[in-house]
Amino acid sequence: MTMAAKECFVKRFMQEIANYVLYASKIIDDGQVDRVIEMLVETLKSNNKILVVGAGRSGLAGRAFAMRLMHLGFNVYVLGETITPAMGVNDVILCISGSGETKMAVNAATAGKEMTAKVIAITSHKDSTLAKSADHIVVIPGRTKLAIEDDYSVRQILGSHEPLAPLGTLFEITLNIFLDSLVAELMQRLGETEVDLKKRHATIE
Repeated sequence: MTMAAKECFVKRFMQEIANYVLYASKIIDDGQVDRVIEMLVETLKSNNKILVVGAGRSGLAGRAFAMRLMHLGFNVYVLGETITPAMGVNDVILCISGSGETKMAVNAATAGKEMTAKVIAITSHKDSTLAKSADHIVVIPGRTKLAIEDDYSVRQILGSHEPLAPLGTLFEITLNIFLDSLVAELMQRLGETEVDLKKRHATIE
């Protein structure tokens, strides 16, 4: 006797999450995006440093972004690595936290301000501790660990059932696509091609 196969909703979940990312792409503020691009390009031209900060899955997205920045020729580091140098005037600290309350990100932003570095916050909460301590913010919508389910945009994907994307998944998926799209835009503005990026890619793996 065989058990009846349980209905699988993987593809439907993929479609709903993809629809959420499309929704997010329409409401992310163009001015916020333009300013973060300008700050990154200024950092490259002045040969200042960029420090990417993030914990957990946000940190993994940040590491992937830092790798692409390295491929583009940026002087970039990730907090926690042993080779991370001191940050100073006009260096950029890019802090990622969906909730805007992650201690690592908040502490890094506070320390960065003391060192007169520029702080960019990427978060879902514009009134968070991290956002308030940053020089510039980019608000990425998404259900974060705070799980504020009275938010209309969040209800659209959650519906009346259990969350399709637990904890901060919506933020992190949207974040990954946003950061990769940021890389694509930087390539355009800097006149970099995939061939140029490959030249800086690791040859020892």
